Amino acid sequence: MGQPARADCLVAQADARMPSFGPCKRLDMELEIGAVVGTGSSLGDTLTVAGAEEMIFGYVLLNDWSARDIQAWEYQPLGPFLSKALATSISPWIVPVAALEPFRTSTPEREKPLLPYLAEPSPGLFDIKLSASLTPPGATEATTLSQTNYKEMYYSAAQQLAHHSSSGCAMNTGDLLGSGTISGSEKSSLGCLLEITWGGHEPITLTTGETRSFIEDGDTLTLEGHCEGDGFRVGFGTCTGRVLPAHPID
Repeated sequence: MGQPARADCLVAQADARMPSFGPCKRLDMELEIGAVVGTGSSLGDTLTVAGAEEMIFGYVLLNDWSARDIQAWEYQPLGPFLSKALATSISPWIVPVAALEPFRTSTPEREKPLLPYLAEPSPGLFDIKLSASLTPPGATEATTLSQTNYKEMYYSAAQQLAHHSSSGCAMNTGDLLGSGTISGSEKSSLGCLLEITWGGHEPITLTTGETRSFIEDGDTLTLEGHCEGDGFRVGFGTCTGRVLPAHPID
């Protein structure tokens, strides 16, 4: 189970000319897969994709909570900081790579040739069915926000890890690498509310009749994922987090 998430610090309204300080008003989820490093590397070492693949122990579901209003002020010119550091939720099970082997699939056709250090010796993605849902306070039924698949990713976790090491950055056992938001080509397969609601301009209607542009206090977000084989299923458990109100500001 994920821990309750809080977001309160520098806040930017969509039409604000200056930032203010207060609770986040545009809290978002990001439907991701996390790769868990099993064996580390030394400072200064670089990795091939094949070497990076051998380093990955397994995978988890990952919700990279994002404060979009805070992010709007931070990412120019410095990039996200507090907006991406408020919370991360993962599923209860690390599914080993060995359990996912039957579900390997290739990365998509490339728009441009990759540089040699990103070349894949074998298929690097997995056919993992993913979904995200939201349950507002007091509701007994969740609303599905997204249904997508890890095979929609443009780069595999091994490619991302190889690129991460290209500067000589050392990796440690237990390091967690998020995939980034997993979105398909259809609106129903988009992996975050920023995309689903078109930046908040197209709110969604929940099964309760309420509307949401972004996540509100008391909402519970749940990510689920599994691989479907012939008569068997490999699951990750649920990745769940409930949003609590921000602490009062003195």
